[in-house]
Amino acid sequence: MSIIVIGFVTLDGIMSDPTGSEGTPLGGWALRHGREAIDGDKFRLGRTMDDGVLLFGRTTWQIFSRLWPGREGPFADRMNAVPKLIASRTLSEADTVAWANSRILEGDAIDAVKHEPRDVIVIGSLSLVHRLMAEDLVDEYRLLTFPTVLGTGDRLFPAGTPHAELECLSAEQDGPAILTRHRRAAA
Repeated sequence: MSIIVIGFVTLDGIMSDPTGSEGTPLGGWALRHGREAIDGDKFRLGRTMDDGVLLFGRTTWQIFSRLWPGREGPFADRMNAVPKLIASRTLSEADTVAWANSRILEGDAIDAVKHEPRDVIVIGSLSLVHRLMAEDLVDEYRLLTFPTVLGTGDRLFPAGTPHAELECLSAEQDGPAILTRHRRAAA
């Protein structure tokens, strides 16, 4: 089992509101490069989506649950079919009907992830990512970095992030962005 963090990020490490769905003043920075810059399996998840599980914080899940159920195509079919775990203390099981195959985690999200036998893909959900990082549970980062500098916003690696050694598995240009894969370095 691996924990894979995926996300759109600016050159200065900001992950806040890449599509503008959160309504922040500088939101939508990834879409300024065109819809095709973010559509499809940009993170090369492939079989990991078929065999793994998605993990969301409440806010990200709510945004995605409004967008994805109505989409069509091969990647949308995968997104809608994959099991989805939600870390939330405020949503109820009744809320999960908004997006197929969604389930609220019982108890602490970190404990649940530690016992998950499948690969876990974390999309957005920065506060949850920071908790996983603090517990040294992230095995891989797949980041689509856009040539944008915001100067303000929530960073993937804020000051005080625990030290980690990573190795670069790949870096490739994808339209205006660069997809990088970094994995925990062998000890």
